[in-house]
Amino acid sequence: MTFNQLLSRAVLCNRVASRSVFTNSKPDTANPNWLRVGLSFGTSAFLWALLFKQHSTDVHEYRVRNGLE
Repeated sequence: MTFNQLLSRAVLCNRVASRSVFTNSKPDTANPNWLRVGLSFGTSAFLWALLFKQHSTDVHEYRVRNGLE
C-alpha cells in the first residue's frame, strides 16, 4: 500500500469520525434573539450616522479649500 493510499484512508476516516464545528441547530425564526437584532440595527445606524457626518465634514473642507464658502 502506498503512502497516498494510507493518507487518503486516514483522511476519510477522520472526516467520518469527526463532527463539523459549523454544524448547529437551525435558528428559531418564530422567536428571534431581540438583543442581537437590536445590536445589529443599532450598529448599522451608528455606522451610517458616522458615514454621513464624515461626508459632511469632507464636503465642508473641500469647499473651504477651494474658496467656495
